[in-house]
Amino acid sequence: MSAAPKALTPKESPLDIARAAWGDALPTWVEALAVECARSSQKAVAARLNRSGAVISTVLRNKYEGSVSAIEELFMGAYLNMRIDCPALGELPVNECQEWRRKARSFASGNPLRVSMFRACPACPRNKSEDSNG
Repeated sequence: MSAAPKALTPKESPLDIARAAWGDALPTWVEALAVECARSSQKAVAARLNRSGAVISTVLRNKYEGSVSAIEELFMGAYLNMRIDCPALGELPVNECQEWRRKARSFASGNPLRVSMFRACPACPRNKSEDSNG
C-alpha cells in the first residue's frame, strides 16, 4: 500500500517572500521589485536589470551581500523612471548612469562616446560621492 500523495502547497509569491524576509523594514522599492517579479517573472526582471535571477532572489530574501543601493538604483531607473542630470549626457535614467560609470572604468578607443565618458565619469560629483561611500 503506497502513501497518500502529499497535498500541493501554494507557491509563495515574491511579495510574500520579501515581506517575510524584510518584515516592517521592507523598503518601498523592494516591494515594487517583488510586485514586478510577480507580474512578469524573476528571470525577466533580472534580465532587464542585467543581473542574474540569483541576485534578485537574494535581494527579495534580504540576503544580498553586494551593494543593495546599486540594485535599488538599477530598479529605480529601469522600472520607476528615476532620472539624474549627467554633466556629459544630460538627463538619463539612473541605471544608464550606473552602466556608463561601470564602462568608464576601462578605456576603449573604438567608440567616441565611450572615450568621452571615460574622461567625464571620473570627474562627475555623483561618481566621486558614491566611490567615497565604499
